[in-house]
Formats: sequence, C-alpha cells, structure tokens
Amino acid sequence: MKTKLITLACLVLCAVAPIYGQKADVRWFPEVPGYKVLAGDFHMHTVFSDGHVWPTLRVQEAARDGLDVIAITEHTDYEGYADDIERNRERGYEIALEEAEERGILIIKGVEISPRVAPYHNNVLFATDLDAFPYGYMKDSEGTFGMKDNIKESELLAPFEAAEKQGAFVFYNHPSYGWWVPSDDRELFTDIHQDLLDKGLLGGVEVVNGGRYNVIAHRMAMKYNLTMFGNSDAHWGLPENSRPITIVLAKDKTQEGVKEAIFNRRTAVYSKNMLIGRNDDVETLFKASLDVTTKKINAKNRPQLQIDIYNKSAMDFEVNFKTDFILDALPLGKTILKSKETTTVLLDAVWEYPASTTLSVEVQNIVVSPDEHLVTELVVPVK
Repeated sequence: MKTKLITLACLVLCAVAPIYGQKADVRWFPEVPGYKVLAGDFHMHTVFSDGHVWPTLRVQEAARDGLDVIAITEHTDYEGYADDIERNRERGYEIALEEAEERGILIIKGVEISPRVAPYHNNVLFATDLDAFPYGYMKDSEGTFGMKDNIKESELLAPFEAAEKQGAFVFYNHPSYGWWVPSDDRELFTDIHQDLLDKGLLGGVEVVNGGRYNVIAHRMAMKYNLTMFGNSDAHWGLPENSRPITIVLAKDKTQEGVKEAIFNRRTAVYSKNMLIGRNDDVETLFKASLDVTTKKINAKNRPQLQIDIYNKSAMDFEVNFKTDFILDALPLGKTILKSKETTTVLLDAVWEYPASTTLSVEVQNIVVSPDEHLVTELVVPVK
C-alpha cells in the first residue's frame, strides 16, 4: 500500500516555501525588430521523476526570475518515489499548468528520454501524449535505474519515433565524457545520433546545463546546425536568478510561436553574464540593448564628442572599442556597459565633426563560437 509520504511532504514544502507574486517585471533583453524576446528554461524536474519539489514551485521560481516559458521534463523511464506517488505522466504538467496560466507563463509539455547508453539523455518538447513514450530498454524504472543487459536499437529509437509522431522537438542533453560513457565508447556524437539527425529526429543540444558551459556541445551545435539551449536541469529548489536561460526569438508569445523559433534555431543562451549564440542572433540582441546618443562638447579648446550609451538589458557587456579618434581615458578601449546604466565615452581631438562615426566593438562576453567573441560595429550619428 502506497504511503503518499512524498506527496504530503511536497504539499508541506509548498506551504512553507516563499510564495512569489505575479510574474516579475524583468526584461532580460529588449525586443528586436520582428520578434518577441522570450526567456525560457526547458529542462527541470519535480517529484514526479527524480526531482525534490512540487510542480507549482517550478512555476513560482520561473515567475520570480522573469521567465516567459518553461518545460518540466520528467524522466519517462524513471520514478524516484514509486512507493509514494502513483505513476501518472501527465499529472505534473497538469498541476504546473494551472499555476502557469495564473502567472502568464507558457508551459511546454515535455519529457526526458534517459538511457545511459547512446543516444544518452534527450529532452522532448511540444509533446502531446506523455504516455506514448516507451522505455523498453529499462529493466527497472522504479526507484533504481536498471537497464537491460541486451538492449535492442529499436528499443532505444522507439521513444524518438514517438516524438516524431507527435510533431515534437528533440534536443541532446548535457553531452559529457562523465558518468554515462564507458571507456570503449569515445564518441559523444555516435552513429545513432547521426541516424537521428539524418531522420530529422534530433534538432538541438544543451550548450549550458546548470552553471556549466559545455564546449563539446557548442561545437556540436556549430557542426550539425543544432538549436542551442541553456537550462537549469533543476532537481532541488533554485536560488534567485541562479539558472542559465534560453533566449528565444519568437514571432509571438504562444506555443506555436516558441515552437517555430526553436525549430528554426532562433535561440541564444545566457549564463553567468555570458551570452552564447549564432553571430546574427547575438549581434541583434546586443545592438537592440543599446540606446546611443551624442553631444558635441569643447574641452580646453579641443572639440570632443561625448557618446552616451545606455544598456537596457539585464547583462553587463564587457567591451573593447576602437575608433578613428582618440578614446579618452580608456586603455585599449576597454570598458563595461553596465546593465540599466549609461556609460559615457569621449572621443578627443575631433577637429571636424563628421555626420556619423563608427565604433568598432569587441564584446568579450558574447560568444559566437567556442573560439570567438562577437566583433561588430556601432554607427553613431553625430548631432
């Protein structure tokens, strides 16, 4: 007879945990032409698999952190509290959905497929039927993670085929040489991954998991043209603003809008004051974050140009500027454009004011490949 102790403990936890109000008025990045810029976390767990919190708390945390969209992705093949919670794959989503609707947060129906052999762990987003994901490769999924000794490839592929039937999106979670890859399997992107990619069943990869940037995953994203994700993979409660965030450039804030953006790779990753993504996307986010104004001034009979740069984003940008004029008091042109602050840059000895001037910018904490940061230009009108 099941004791329901975990369920009761979770209900108590929700009663004593901080109850956050409506969605925080946080704009991680301002909107860009043609798109809503949404903040999301697409990999989290609750007591309905191997997490330790109730689904409503995941929504409350998301509201506190100013997120627009989340997915709670329970392991389809693992029950952490099988003696205490009756298996119901849809139940955690149903509980979270009501809370999310009250707080103006989109919640995507998802699941984690998690064998410890290739193709390893993958998340499914935009699922329609969580009960339709088979896990025939498991010997025991209740309280222990026991896989069969002899697993057929068809058993490993079956949940991905279920995702395809539902029109869902699949991304590869936290590729690692750590706990799941045996010594005789050196490839993290294996033949089975290539097969999934060729069949259109694999579309993304988790470049940041928790607080860890994964250079292997970033190289995969570049090589195989995969959508990039940065997610918390939360199992316990999350401290405020501690999670990485997937930035989604969506045509609108709807399930279909987010789905279209993810399928078309319009995402970037924000983590620890670092922005990671494809050059065009992160350049757009950077430029949209800045309001630039100019003023002609005179300092001891030397004409100068004062450039005021207001950073509208929640991120500090670490920049190096270059210009045809003298950058006053900025060794190597180095400065920080702090969040929600105005930074003043002085160009000295501007003997003849042009109609506009160009600042070449290297943004040290915007990463466009594992080996490159963003290099761009700001064309500044002179008024």
